[in-house]
Amino acid sequence: MYYVYIIKCEGDLLYTGITTDVDRRMDEHERKTPKGAKFTRSHQFKSLEALWSCGSRSLASKLEYRIKHLKKAQKLRLIADNTCFSELISDENTEFYCREII
Repeated sequence: MYYVYIIKCEGDLLYTGITTDVDRRMDEHERKTPKGAKFTRSHQFKSLEALWSCGSRSLASKLEYRIKHLKKAQKLRLIADNTCFSELISDENTEFYCREII
């Protein structure tokens, strides 16, 4: 199982990534380990805001790419209300993504 996530960092900045182990990845971001993203090493991790699961790395990478190309207002809308997912992501595979409760 692969997961795509959005985290909030200091300054209300948003970071999107993929992982197979959410707890491990959040720990890497929070502790600023070398395996954590360069972005989160320079912008303190605050909270996990949204999480989606899917069955393959290919699907996860496609979703990550689409989310990263949204404007911040659209990302915030997606975090607040997943009913706009198919509208904002506009991918023929939206039925393969499941929003997880965090």
